[in-house]
Amino acid sequence: MAALAPVAELAPASAGPYLSAMPLLDEVRASCAQIALRARHVRIDLDALEEIAPARVGGIPSLDARCHYLEGDPQDVADYMLALDAINFGSGWFPTLKKGSLDGRPLSGYFTVAYALAEHVRAHGPPRAAWMRQLGARHVAQMLDQDPSSELMSLYAQALRDLGRFLGGRRALDLVAESGGRAETLAQTLADGMPMFADRGFYKRAQIVGSDLDLAGVARFSDLDRLTIFADNLVPHVLRCDGVLVYDQQLADRIDAGEVLPLGGAEREIRACAVHACEQISARTGVPPRVLDNWLWSRGQAAEYKARPRHRCRCVFY
Repeated sequence: MAALAPVAELAPASAGPYLSAMPLLDEVRASCAQIALRARHVRIDLDALEEIAPARVGGIPSLDARCHYLEGDPQDVADYMLALDAINFGSGWFPTLKKGSLDGRPLSGYFTVAYALAEHVRAHGPPRAAWMRQLGARHVAQMLDQDPSSELMSLYAQALRDLGRFLGGRRALDLVAESGGRAETLAQTLADGMPMFADRGFYKRAQIVGSDLDLAGVARFSDLDRLTIFADNLVPHVLRCDGVLVYDQQLADRIDAGEVLPLGGAEREIRACAVHACEQISARTGVPPRVLDNWLWSRGQAAEYKARPRHRCRCVFY
C-alpha cells in the first residue's frame, strides 16, 4: 500500500488563528491537508489514486430535471435550489427515511427529498422567506411525505426557518448579486449567516449552493473551479470502494456493521482525506474538484456501491 499522499503546504503549528484568517476555500484545503497528514484511521493509496481518471468517472455534470424543479422562472428555480440546499443533509438518518419512487424507480434519500420539494413547488410555488419562517416539523413532514415525529423533520424545519430569517426580504438571486459573482463569497455569506452551514474546515453545504445554482442554469460564478469537493459520506464511500481511501480494520468493521459514527475523529478523517485525495486527482487530471465530486457522487448511485455500507453520522452538515 502506498504511503499517505504528500502535503505541499501546511499551516504552521498555531493553525487555529491562521486558518480562521484564511479565505474560506484556502481554509478548507489547508485544514483537510493537515488532517490527512496526521490521520490515524484513514490513508490515501497513491497507487489506486493513479487509476482514477476521467474515462472512468466522466460525464457532463447535471441535475435530474424530473427530481429537481428546473423548469420555472429563474428566480423561482433559484429559490427552490437554495431551500433544497438548506435541507441537503441528514444522510445519517436516511436508512430511516421513507424512500420515494419515480416512474417505478426507487429514489435515494437525497432524491426523495429533492423530488418531494420539487413537487411541492410545482403545486404551490417557490418557497418564500416568510413562509419558511413559520414552518414546523409537521409541515415539513407533510411536504416530504415523512413521519412528523422524525428527528430529521425537526432539523429540516429548523434549517428552513433559519434560512427564512437569514433571507429577510431577499430572494436567492439577491444573494447571488451580493456575492459579486463569486461562489466563495456566497459560501462565506451562508456560513457566516446560518449555523447549519458553518461546517468549519469543510463548508460542504455552503460551497455546494453556488455549484447547484450554476447547474440549474440560473447563476454564474467566476470562481466555481476553485471549489473543493463537497465532503459528505458518498464520495468518500466511492473512493473507499475504488481503493483510494483505506480505513484501518477497526473503523472498516464499524462502518460495515452499520454503526453510526460520532461527529469528529475518524469521521472527520474520512471526509478530509476524501477532499485531499480529490485535490490530487484534480491536479493530475485537470478536472476541477467540483466536477470530480459530481462524477463520483453520481457513480455512487450504482448498485455495487449501494450494496456496501457507507459511513453514517447524524449531523446537519451532510
